[in-house]
Amino acid sequence: MVIKAKTLRVDTARRVQLLDLTDEVTRFLHESGVWRGLGVVSTLHTTTAVFFTETQDALWDDVEAFLYRLVAERIGYKHNDPRFSTCERNNAAAHLRAIVLGGAVTLQVEEGALVLGQFQRIVFAELDGPRPRSLRMQFMGEGIPPQRGSQLGDWQRAMGGTAWHGSAG
Repeated sequence: MVIKAKTLRVDTARRVQLLDLTDEVTRFLHESGVWRGLGVVSTLHTTTAVFFTETQDALWDDVEAFLYRLVAERIGYKHNDPRFSTCERNNAAAHLRAIVLGGAVTLQVEEGALVLGQFQRIVFAELDGPRPRSLRMQFMGEGIPPQRGSQLGDWQRAMGGTAWHGSAG
């Protein structure tokens, strides 16, 4: 069993911003050595989100407009009122938008690759920026199978023990 984790830092540039993390997550998956298993990408903040969607400018504009329609910016939230909260950022709407979008995605890994739909991408949403942000990535599962002809792979097959359950080819 292989378990690898990494913290990713993102510096956002706008109050609300969507960033495609798929390539960065894929790079870390390859570094991790996980061949078959699961992964998780989660935000470490309560005013950001992680979710799946397509990367198209028009759709991302629609997502942002949808979030503003769904959760009004300032309508008397208790979190923004000093009588009820010590938070000075007046960011209740960002918290509520993050709740709607979710804070993590679970990923399947098969043959060392992310299992994603044709247009699915892993997207990070900044909802209270610009600020430095952190996300946590973790992959776990069976390690990359040894190559046929390698001393380790030949030894494992001779001993009848390998973590890889595919056919030797």
